[in-house]
Amino acid sequence: MSPPAILIILLLTSLTTTTTAEIRFTEIRSDPRPIIPFDEFGFTHNGRLELNITHLSFSQQTSPDPTKLGFFFCTRDSWLLVLQQIEDNQISCALQSNIIKHVSDIPTDSGTTNFNKYYVLSDPDQYTLVFANCIPGLQVTMNVRSSMYNLDGNSNTRDYLSAGITVLPRIYFTFSFIYFTLAFVWIWILYKKRLTVYRIHIFMMVVVILKAVNLVCEGEDKSYIKRTGSAHGWDVLFYIFSFLKGITLFTLIVLIGTGWSFLKPYLQDKEKKVLMIVIPLQVVANIAQVVIDESGPYGQDWVTWKQVFLLVDVVCCCAVLFPIVWSIKNLREAARTDGKAAVNLMKLTLFRQYYVVVICYIYFTRVVVYALETITSYKYLWTSIVAAELATLAFYVFTGYNFKPEAHNPYFAVDDDDEEAASEQLKLEDEFEL
Repeated sequence: MSPPAILIILLLTSLTTTTTAEIRFTEIRSDPRPIIPFDEFGFTHNGRLELNITHLSFSQQTSPDPTKLGFFFCTRDSWLLVLQQIEDNQISCALQSNIIKHVSDIPTDSGTTNFNKYYVLSDPDQYTLVFANCIPGLQVTMNVRSSMYNLDGNSNTRDYLSAGITVLPRIYFTFSFIYFTLAFVWIWILYKKRLTVYRIHIFMMVVVILKAVNLVCEGEDKSYIKRTGSAHGWDVLFYIFSFLKGITLFTLIVLIGTGWSFLKPYLQDKEKKVLMIVIPLQVVANIAQVVIDESGPYGQDWVTWKQVFLLVDVVCCCAVLFPIVWSIKNLREAARTDGKAAVNLMKLTLFRQYYVVVICYIYFTRVVVYALETITSYKYLWTSIVAAELATLAFYVFTGYNFKPEAHNPYFAVDDDDEEAASEQLKLEDEFEL
């Protein structure tokens, strides 16, 4: 594996927001990779690593050089310097660098198959645990149990969440309370205006409830990991509700974008095809997310699954925009032909706004949030998650407010003055386009 490829792996590791560096059990089988990155973790002044290696074996019969096999810690910045040292022929193996924090060599005596290492780390920073194999062609087999945690300064309680995300349980529980409150308010609105409620409004209520439950499961997941290093099954519930939340949210955007229930009680064939594309892609995206979270970057196919997840997510985000574009085009044509310019102009303006908001929401949660993770200090990684949740909350509130049930729906009521004003505006828009 080339140094640039290794650097890409480490960078992708740093962009995995759901990695919590819990206690990991990893099986390495006949692996020839020169570098195997494990979890990344933000340590405080009281950082600890417990490393347990079992069933250690090598592909060659003779005992390999123990100084060329071992575990070490490095930051992203230090790894760049290590690569520079290798390229300048200052060192031939990463384990020889004076920049890394050497954790342990691998005992290569023929009778040694198990060993343990307890490592104290007092320099706070974001580190990646890495295994280096500097013997070309040597295949390594071993079972690795890695446990990284920080000790509380007063009680010596173990905290298995990285220093930058240790506050996540409280954050997720806070947002779940907000969403449950929104769900209650929405149910009250639907009951109060039940005569003007469409099926889409019921679907919107389901989306909000699923989001709230998903945040509860994610909060419990992180809370258990923080205390014990294991999710105790809460990760399964989190994956289930995350899957349901993702599918329902993308489906809601498509349904609103097509005008279903608001403008028409049915979906056209091309709109159904969009749903038939988005839903299976969301299934693939969630499978990829589970593999990424559960295997970690030490898995040989981890980079592939990471690329699959990013690609599928981008395709889904692009696909949901097409129905909104189609609705805007159809409304614009209808505004010139059916004699109801004001009504259609009102719909057209709203759908234009929604199109812009969807693009901003996708851009912020997919691009800006990752940028924040990259530039933010490891101690404040939680801020990028708060930013993403605030953007999602704003998107939910905007959608609910603009598409709430109305007793006098502006889509269907218009007076002569509005009609005349709308016609003039359409003429000005046509002249501007010409």
